[in-house]
Parts: sequence; C-alpha cells; structure tokens
Amino acid sequence: MDSTPHGAAVTAAGFGLKGPRGWAFRNIDFTAGPGSLIAVQGPSGSGRTCLLLALTGRMKSAAGTAEVGGLPLPKKKAAVRSVTALAHVPGVAELDPALTVGEHLRERALLQGRFGGSLRALLRPRQERRAAARALVDTALTAAGLDLETLPKGIRTSVRDLERLEALRLSVALALIGGPRLLAVDDTDLKLSDDERAAAWKMLHGLAVAGTTVLAVCSEPPEGDEDVVLVRTGSRPEATSPEGAPGTPTATPDVPATTDTTDSKGTTGSKDGEAGKGSQGGPSGPEGTGGADGTPADAPATDAHDDEEGAADALAETGRA
Repeated sequence: MDSTPHGAAVTAAGFGLKGPRGWAFRNIDFTAGPGSLIAVQGPSGSGRTCLLLALTGRMKSAAGTAEVGGLPLPKKKAAVRSVTALAHVPGVAELDPALTVGEHLRERALLQGRFGGSLRALLRPRQERRAAARALVDTALTAAGLDLETLPKGIRTSVRDLERLEALRLSVALALIGGPRLLAVDDTDLKLSDDERAAAWKMLHGLAVAGTTVLAVCSEPPEGDEDVVLVRTGSRPEATSPEGAPGTPTATPDVPATTDTTDSKGTTGSKDGEAGKGSQGGPSGPEGTGGADGTPADAPATDAHDDEEGAADALAETGRA
C-alpha cells in the first residue's frame, strides 16, 4: 500500500449528540492527524457507536463542533460520508451470513465500479474494468490480512462459517475497497480472545501507518501503543442548575474529566465526553440509512439503568436495540 498519508484529520470540540430522551454523548474533545489510530473506549451503552456514526456523517450532532478532513459537521455530512467508510457496524454495515466471502467481495467491487468511480472509468473496456476491480479487492484483502486460501472453502466459504476475527477482517476489507480517508470500525474487540484482539489491533495499526485514518470502537484500547489517540465515553452524574431546573448538567468536582496525553504524532487524546448520561438521547437512524436527525429532549434521568436504556434508544433504528 501507498505509505503516503492520505487519511483525514479529525477534530472535535464540545461535540455532542442529543435525541428525544436526552444526550447520547457530549463534551467530546480530541485532535487526530491524518493516518491516526483513534480508539473510542467505553462500556456498552455509553454512546460509542453514536459517536462513530456522528463523526462519519451518519448522525446529526447537536452541540459543539467537529471536522473530518477539513469538512465541518454537521453542515457537510454528505461530503463526510463520501470520504468515510463503515465496517462491522451491526444493523448498519454488517455481513450477510447467507452469502459467501466471494459474493460479498464481488458485490462490493461491482458497487464501487458502478458508483464509486469516474465516468471515464465506466467507459473503459470490460477487461480493464475487471482487472481494476480485482486489483482493488486484492489490495483490500492484503491490507485487512485476510488470506482466502486459509478459509475452510476458500472464497466460497459462507460468512456464517467464518471465525470472529476472519469476519472482522472481511468487513474491513469490504470497506477499504472504496478507498476511504477515514475507516470507522465498531465493536473491534467484541468476543475476541487476547491473541485475536492483538491481531485485530495490529491490522488496524497497519492501516493507519499506511495512511488511512482509523476510528475504532472498543472495550479496551491496545496496550503499549503510544500512537493511539484515545477517546473515552462513559457516564457521569447529573446535577441540577442553580435555579433547580432538572436536566441541566454541570461539572461535578469529585468526578474529574479524563484527558489523554499527546501522542508521538502530535495528536491529542480526548477529554471524556459526558456520554451515556442519564436517559441518553435517541436520535433516529443514521444518515443514509433512512433515519431522521435527532431532536432535543427535556430532563434526562440520572440512574444507571436509564444510561443503558438511553443508549439502546439512541440506536433503536439502526437495528441494534
């Protein structure tokens, strides 16, 4: 792969997303340069996936500012979607267990050739188009570390027969076929063994080194990797306003915000957004998948049970609830 960084720089300041029942996440602050590996860490239900979808232009933010490759959000959501790709996002970008690996690859290459290229490319002879498609697929598979020869039935292996790490690699490869500047991966380490988790992070780190900015949702970030930009989501207590109005959050002195150090690329980690608060917001489904943008809410609740309910509500129309 080309080692020249072509990834998108990502910045966020006071970034937040709110829906009918409150905040999905808020006060997210970080800066990451092109070709960074960004790890979004937090417990399930803390707004991690909502943050991933908002930063890729699939959900509309409600507070703060963010930019991807110089494109401001939410004003340029469509443009951001054109330079980003999703992988392994349940209900939004997931594999069909009824299809084979080869069918997935052919379908994605066909869509890329039909809608992702220029008019000049469409007018090339069929043989040239096929050769270009094969090259795209081979490059993506190599970058994702998926060797078709090691699969039980090679390219004819059904998705349902893939191991979890193999399925993750395939999902990443499919996303890479479009040549995104930012690759967003959900549930990176879900139900992986320690060795599989290490292999997954090695793959994503390699993509970042090769120039693609990677945004990966995880339960635990990779250990001992100083180049990772860490963004944490999680719940913090609500407080009432001086006037006693419920649902007006203030800083809690005995719960400090989490701020990460600057990495070797000069990028800055995140200060914990107050994601997953109260009855977290339920924006509708992600942009480009039939969902509408979220709308503001009134007083969020404050107990832990409502934290989880709010996160489920925020993703209800993505098929994850």
